[in-house]
Order: sequence, then C-alpha cells, then structure tokens
Amino acid sequence: MEVKKTKSFHHIFTPIRDLLSDSRTTGVLLVICTIISLFVTNSFSNGWFNRLWNNPFVPGIFSSAKLPHSFIDWINNFGMAFFFVLAATEIKRELLSGELSQFKKAVLPFGAAFGGMLMPALIFIGFNFYSGYSHGWGIPTATDIAFSVAAASLLGKRFPIGLKILLLAIAIIDDLGAIIVIALFYGGHINWIALGICGALYGGLLLCNQMKIKFGMFQVFLGLAMWYAMLQSGVEASITGVLFAFAIPVNSLAIIEKAIHKWVNFLILPVFALANTAILLPAHVVASLTTPVGMGIFFGLVIGKPLGIYLACRIMVGLNVASLPSNVNWKQVFGMGTLAGIGFTMSIFTTMLAFTESGIRDIAKISILSAVVGSVIVSYFYFRAIYGKKVVPMPSTLPQAEPAYS
Repeated sequence: MEVKKTKSFHHIFTPIRDLLSDSRTTGVLLVICTIISLFVTNSFSNGWFNRLWNNPFVPGIFSSAKLPHSFIDWINNFGMAFFFVLAATEIKRELLSGELSQFKKAVLPFGAAFGGMLMPALIFIGFNFYSGYSHGWGIPTATDIAFSVAAASLLGKRFPIGLKILLLAIAIIDDLGAIIVIALFYGGHINWIALGICGALYGGLLLCNQMKIKFGMFQVFLGLAMWYAMLQSGVEASITGVLFAFAIPVNSLAIIEKAIHKWVNFLILPVFALANTAILLPAHVVASLTTPVGMGIFFGLVIGKPLGIYLACRIMVGLNVASLPSNVNWKQVFGMGTLAGIGFTMSIFTTMLAFTESGIRDIAKISILSAVVGSVIVSYFYFRAIYGKKVVPMPSTLPQAEPAYS
C-alpha cells in the first residue's frame, strides 16, 4: 500500500518538476507577472500597488545602517545580486569549458554581442542627442536571457539548436557587457574607502580559493559583507553577485546553482517583474512611444539589435576571423537577432539607474515592454516567412545547451 502511495505522489509531482526545469517557464512567468502588475496598477485609482513597492520603510535600522529603504530597493539591490550570481556562474562555465572557451568559438558571439550593444546605443543617442536624456543609452543594449531563450524555444524546430547556442552565448556576453556598463556609467558618487573595503573582502574570497578552503558559510558571509561595502561605495551593489561568482571554485558552481536557481527563477525574477512594471499607463500610450526616449529604446531594441548583430557577424566572417556555427545560415542569424531585442530584465534594471524622474522611467518601461512584444512578433513572422510550415532538422550530434537560470 505504501508503494502505491509513493508511486501516486511521484506521478503527481513529476509534471510539476518537469515544468520547473523547462527553459520556457521563467519567460512565461515573467510575462504573467508583468500582465498582473500592469492590470492591478491601472485598475485601482488609489495607487496602493505602486506604493507597496516604492514607499520607504519607517525610519529605523534601515536608515541608520544605510540599507535599502523600500521593497523595490531591496529587490533591485539585493535580490538581483543573486540573479547576477546565477548569470555569472554560466558566464564563467562558458569561458572555462563551453562555447566561449576557445578563441574561434568565442570571437563570433563576442563580436556579435558588441555589435548588438553598439548599434542600439547609437540609435538611442541619435534620438536623444538634444533631449537631455542621452545618458540612457545603456537601456536598449541588453538582452534578457530568460525571455529570449524562452521565445526561441516557443519557435520550436524553426529555431535550430546551433542558432539557439549562438543566441545563448550572445545573451550571456550581453549580460556581462550590461554589468560592465552599469558598473562604469550608472553608479553613484564613489566612496573610495567603502570600495577599498569591498576590494579587501574580495581578496579574502580569492585567497580562500587559492588556499583550497572548502566553500561554505564563511565565503557566503564574506560575500554578504562585500555586498554591504559595495552598497556604501556608491557603485551598483547588485554587481557584487558577479564578483562573488567569479571567485567561487569551479567545482562549487553546481552547488551554488542548485541552491539558488529556483529561488531566482521563481521568486526573485517574478517579484522583480511585479515591482518594476507597476506602471500607470498614460492616457495615450502611443504618444509615450513617440517621445525621443520611447523611440530610442523601441527602435534600438527592435531594429538596432538584429542589425548590429548581423553586421558584426558579416564583418567578422568576411574577414575570416570567425565562422558561423554548423547548420546556421545568414537568414537565420538575422532572425536570431530579432529575439536578442528582448531586453526586459536588464533594460528595466538599467532604467531604474539611469533615470530618476518617474514619468521618464514609465515611458522607458512602456517602450521596453513594447519592444518585447515587437521583437517576438517580428521574429515569429520572420521565421514563418523563411520556412513556412517546414521545420529545420535538429542534428542529434549537437548538445542541447540551456542556461541554468532560465
């Protein structure tokens, strides 16, 4: 009888486990949370949902210790640090043993990612040269890994595995580039003493690695202390997650991923979407999109991303510096670039750092959400146009590469 119960429970919960491990689930969940947030924010006139995230806590330990003082600050500064830990573990693995481990493997996605960041930035600056908001150029340079890979999965066999691996590599490098942009251009006033303390703590993490001290709570404590020091330094505190992951021994990466990936995918990222898309839509949404900021972001993501990636790949292959992956052609590369125009998480995150005015932030977020919809629609009809109802054969020799955090 006990055996039957065990089998029954296994039968019930296996589909749930399969759903949680599906690369599309996080992207779909982000869409659902965004829709919920927009609906609730615009369905009630008293603005309670927006205040829930943005109102400061009662002064006390948070203000005296100079900690984040609202829910959205905790999510963006502390919660997203765990997202960066997870993203950086994948970056580190790819650099050491994956698609980015050798020059010939890495040069194409590195160059494509650079082109895919440069072109949107130039488009944004072009629209905003005289608007006073040109410093928001970093917003359309990002690619959301979870969303883009999820959308690629939804395209099924029209999106071949070699192309999916290239998209994943570009998105990973894009994330690294976005992190560098945030650290260099969107930090606050620098407190050099706090930054020095952060550097000393990071040295302690590296020393633990060199001395082969088993990864455990001591390193976690150093990481938390490093986050606090980074917060006080004026540099964006969440990027501590990247530094922490890069200091983790390679044999401990899987332990970290197993410990936090479900928390990141099914708690931190959904709550991030709920908090950061609590946007009160203006009476004329289209008018918001026709502002310099709105057009710079939308066209930067929807047009700049595929164009920048395609041109960069063409130049590198033309110069014999790189070659396309097996079973991938130029039509597919351009189509893949349209999915790279899904900026969502990192674009919204950069928006919160680049702009302080709530009205401009809302315009930027509306444009980012519109670009997500636009990029998915363009990609779907593009691949449908070049393949029709036909599908692309999926070579069994190529491994199915999925990021641990999508």
